[in-house]
Amino acid sequence: MHEPFAAVDIIRAKRDGGTLTPEQLDWVMDAYTRGVVAEEQMAALAMAVFLRGMDPAETARWTGAMIDSGERLALHVSRPTVDKHSTGGVGDKITLPLAPLVATCGAAVPQLSGRGLGHTGGTLDKLESIPGWRAQLSAHAIGRQLEDIGAVVCAATDTLAPADRKLYALRDVTATVESVPLIASSIMSKKIAEGAGGLVLDVKVGSGAFMGSLDEARVLAKTLVDIGTAHGLPTRALLTDMSTPLGAAVGNAVEVAEAVDVLRGEGPDDVVALTLALAREMLALAGHGDVDPGTVLASGEAYETWCRMISAQGGDPDAPLPKPDHVHVVEAPETGVLTTLDARAVGVAAWRLGAGRERKEDPVQAAAGVRCLAKPGERVEAGRPLLELHTDTPDAVPAALAALEGGIEVSDAAPDRTPWPATPVLDTVRS
Repeated sequence: MHEPFAAVDIIRAKRDGGTLTPEQLDWVMDAYTRGVVAEEQMAALAMAVFLRGMDPAETARWTGAMIDSGERLALHVSRPTVDKHSTGGVGDKITLPLAPLVATCGAAVPQLSGRGLGHTGGTLDKLESIPGWRAQLSAHAIGRQLEDIGAVVCAATDTLAPADRKLYALRDVTATVESVPLIASSIMSKKIAEGAGGLVLDVKVGSGAFMGSLDEARVLAKTLVDIGTAHGLPTRALLTDMSTPLGAAVGNAVEVAEAVDVLRGEGPDDVVALTLALAREMLALAGHGDVDPGTVLASGEAYETWCRMISAQGGDPDAPLPKPDHVHVVEAPETGVLTTLDARAVGVAAWRLGAGRERKEDPVQAAAGVRCLAKPGERVEAGRPLLELHTDTPDAVPAALAALEGGIEVSDAAPDRTPWPATPVLDTVRS
């Protein structure tokens, strides 16, 4: 067939700082999906976008073109639907207690999640540490579970934004990941195609996050919210702290256990605070802003929803979670106040212990991870346990210890940050 554009002309236009037309954006994404635009040509265009950027209209249309490369999930559910997405962090198990909590409060949560890569954990990896639990569901099964239980956490279907999946892999090997328009369009193409009626974004800020500074995170949050608004999806974003790990557990099974503690009315205060903050935003978008998620969480009903959600996907919520073959204790280097427990350092340590992967095809260990026995602002004593390193491969411990070097600081002085537990929410962006 005759193609209306030439890829090289579009690459040149963006390379020279031009604004691409809606027709050019639609064509190049469709042609890339069909294989007409070659990988090296899309790599060149991605680099041009990385260097030159895209304006809000371009970014929204680029996102729409990725959505149109596949199917939209049709959710026929009797209650309002609302979803949440996190930009990725260390110890970020919030989806696990949040989805059943919001469902118990009256909304339906279609949470299509992913796997971890590098130092950031993946929700599906965590849940797969539960014996029998399965991530792959058909569109029909997703809809049925949403109607019956109100919450589903599963893998995205292959038909949702296939152009994004192809482009994401290309960006990963061409040094074009760190581009706000490309990050935002990747996130939003999948979330809009998912078909929920509202979306709350948890944009992480700090050493363990993709965005290190509040200003950078605010730009990303606004871009995400603007894309949602342009596509008719009510969207809001919370900017939350990721300078230190969230909660006490980092890994897979250890994070599931902590999420269950939260659902049972326990768990670390920062995890509870962020779960409730996101729940309130989600319920407001779903028209249930008069429901207090704190009261519902305290009632234990959300834990019952969790058990039903896990059972519906083949999991046994009562089964013992995997335990590591080896536990290495890291002791406090001196007595004083723990002033730094760097999120990235702990995340890389957990990754090296086997909790994460370097390539998407790598396996993960269900029992691997780190337990933080103190958080910044707390007093510690020299020689007393500070961290537990969990792994099935003891040979991985030296690399994990190397990752922690420089990430732990103890001082006689008072901490320069609010002692844990503190609310992780730093700012809010709404349309």
